[in-house]
Amino acid sequence: MQSIIDALSAGHDDNGGQINIAKREIKGTVVLMKKNVLEFNDFNASIVDRFDELLGRGVSLQLISSVHGDPQNGNKGKLGKAAYLENWIPTIAPLKTGETAYDVTFEWEEEEIGVPGGFVIKNNHHNEFFLKSLTLEDVPGEGRIHFPCNSWVYPAKRYAKDRVFFTNKSYLPHEMPLPLVKYREEELVGLRGNGQGELREWDRVYDYACYNDLWDPDDGDADNARPTLGGSAEYPYPRWGRTGRPPSKSDPKVESRLPLLMSLDIYVPRDERFGHLKMSDFLLNGLKAIVQIVKPELEALCSEDGNEFDSFDDALKLYDGGVKLPRGPTLDNLWKDIPLDIINLIFHTDGERILKYPLPEVIKESRTAWRTDEEFAREMLAGLNPVVISILQEFPPRSKLDAKVYGNQDSSISEEHLRHQLNGLTVAEAIKTNKLFILDHHDTIMPYLRRINDNTTSKAYATRTILYLQNDDTLKPLAIELSLPHPDGDQFGAINKVYTPPPADQIIWQLAKAYVAVNDSGYHELISHFLHTHAVIEPFVIATNRQLSVVHPIFKLLHPHFRDTMNINALGRQVLINGGGLMEFTLYPAKYCMEFSSSLYKHWNFTEQALPQDLKKRGMAVPDPVSKHGLRLLIKDYPYAVDGLDIWSAIRNWVANYTSLYYKTDDAIRSDVELQTWWKELVEVGHADKRDEPWWPKMRNRDELIESCTTVIWIASALHAATNFGQYTYAGYMPNRPTISRRFMPEEGTLEFEEMRENPDRVFLRTITARLQTLLGISLIELLSTHSSDEFYLGQRDTAGWTAELEAEAAFERFGKALTEVEERIVERNGEENLRNRYGAVKIPYTLLFPTSEVGRTGKGIPNSITI
Repeated sequence: MQSIIDALSAGHDDNGGQINIAKREIKGTVVLMKKNVLEFNDFNASIVDRFDELLGRGVSLQLISSVHGDPQNGNKGKLGKAAYLENWIPTIAPLKTGETAYDVTFEWEEEEIGVPGGFVIKNNHHNEFFLKSLTLEDVPGEGRIHFPCNSWVYPAKRYAKDRVFFTNKSYLPHEMPLPLVKYREEELVGLRGNGQGELREWDRVYDYACYNDLWDPDDGDADNARPTLGGSAEYPYPRWGRTGRPPSKSDPKVESRLPLLMSLDIYVPRDERFGHLKMSDFLLNGLKAIVQIVKPELEALCSEDGNEFDSFDDALKLYDGGVKLPRGPTLDNLWKDIPLDIINLIFHTDGERILKYPLPEVIKESRTAWRTDEEFAREMLAGLNPVVISILQEFPPRSKLDAKVYGNQDSSISEEHLRHQLNGLTVAEAIKTNKLFILDHHDTIMPYLRRINDNTTSKAYATRTILYLQNDDTLKPLAIELSLPHPDGDQFGAINKVYTPPPADQIIWQLAKAYVAVNDSGYHELISHFLHTHAVIEPFVIATNRQLSVVHPIFKLLHPHFRDTMNINALGRQVLINGGGLMEFTLYPAKYCMEFSSSLYKHWNFTEQALPQDLKKRGMAVPDPVSKHGLRLLIKDYPYAVDGLDIWSAIRNWVANYTSLYYKTDDAIRSDVELQTWWKELVEVGHADKRDEPWWPKMRNRDELIESCTTVIWIASALHAATNFGQYTYAGYMPNRPTISRRFMPEEGTLEFEEMRENPDRVFLRTITARLQTLLGISLIELLSTHSSDEFYLGQRDTAGWTAELEAEAAFERFGKALTEVEERIVERNGEENLRNRYGAVKIPYTLLFPTSEVGRTGKGIPNSITI
């Protein structure tokens, strides 16, 4: 008898033959988040889910074998017996969003399952839930196996396809265990959809479309007509996520729009929607309140009390005392229908009808330092838009516009305008010694300027600003050129007028700087911020989800940098960039905003968005093998570039270390079918209007992969942070960053000129952004300058156990440490008094590229992705 027992324990019969070992159980833990019972009227659905459990309609999971194929199912990995989440009934959805862990017990057999490589989950409830992870313990021969999920699982009655999740191991396509290959392929096919029909939130489809929903032809207002962006040589643009909404009734080429109150229902794949802690309704209600409630009430207020600030003291009341809002039914409904925290966000009030804003940092230390030439120039290096200034390489500056169409657009700035300000140098000597720089907003704006000035309330100029680099590395503006189209036609060239600093005329010089700021504000918001970050990244989000499996190492590298981007862009189309939206209302190009953005996309070059390439293109840096990062900055105290190169280098080292774990040779890049299809689709579909550009990387070697991935991460994280989170800091005080000019420069001998002499401050304020646009503009940028409580910053990940490769985790830890060192260096630099561009006359330390931040409006922090 003892021999039989010993034989059984060894897995053999008493004659030495093999026998079946009894089935064993594997314990697992599932972590998920039920929908908040206070969210989306979800309490009833939660109760129904409990009845589903009582009736045997629970949440089932089946393990997928990574070693045993099922001949009856195309050799796909064998499925284990269904196991069910345990103890669902006692666990009611929490009043506050949180994770809940459930036990699950699987039957396991070596010959059937062996090593689990994935699992199938089926939700038989009435309500979706967010599945965080599954972790198996004590798997024979493997130990712990972790499956990161991070996806919404919809009821099977809505989403009929099986949801499949894989382990946290990374596999290039040819490395995927054979029984899992078809599961991997089928998952990607489902994510691509079929290109047909209107998409619903549970469809999980990523697809492309042109910007064809920026106006509503059915509203009867032809003045709101806007061109479709993308799909034409005239209006090229990156693609955005397709919704499949039906066409408008009046124009089949234009997609119908959702009503404002239904903006939250705009389609983006469910996994791209804001998370619970992001409080999407908080952001959306803030935007809706501005558009639907604040805007009409402020229009009435400004109509009744005047739409002008009469003095700078009058403008400062926004921060010192506030503006009393009138009583009225619309505003009464605001207090009734919108939560108090949202009212506090927009109105900064505990219920009183006072519109009051926090004091922007640009006027905290001094109410007048923003007016100085030093601050005007410093913000070109350390302000909201430090990505335009360039070295002056030829004098006078020459236009690149087609002279057959636009005539002579060359600059009228002469050596006579500059020679007394160059410390004894000639212009040629100053150029040779890299002393002259230019902020050039001429060629970009001139093609639209006639239409803007004739067809909107704006009265703007194209501008050129020449600056001189002083010995302390600060810049001094020497001359500003204001240009208008020739009154007889574009072919006759530009009408230019050049202004120089006092001792000429102080108010005229201040106005000239204001016209430059108006140009720069529009370019910043529409190009540097929206086009060059939000818009150009969205095709990467779509292509990555369509063509790279979740187990692909490049998917794991890039995916954290796409979080919330499709959602915020979709809301932007509803409220911000649409015809008649907030952008058009608060920026000088008005109804030409997005056309203007499209015209600049014609000149977009992905490779030039890499920071080193951008700096070299603008002549702000030159290659130098002995300098840090291999570049020598021509302005050593260039905060954006100095901090940015540290960040860029940390990102690039991380990408290089990570990708080297999976691609040992260039052949591995070329033979990666998913990677090649991803890049091909990105170029030919996502950025289809630029697909024939010769500068696109061919994705044939490791250097191209590293540089491309580094650039994507840079755009989505650091570049967006540098151009977004300082908006309220600098532009919250509108005189510093006006967005609209409403009058031309007063001409001597006119009534306007005499008015300027009598009351220069009033003329200045009545030239720049009006009261209504100011109130709406700063309401918006304060909202958009704020970090949410669930932000993940560069060097952080929202998923524990995101990879099974210890070398990858170690490389990521080194990345985090490198960023901590960058933070320390930024603090040190900001403490060096000789680096005057880092804080300037306004005493604001440069922190826009400081990697981490607290919640709220901080003027620092680099989120992983474009989340706002």
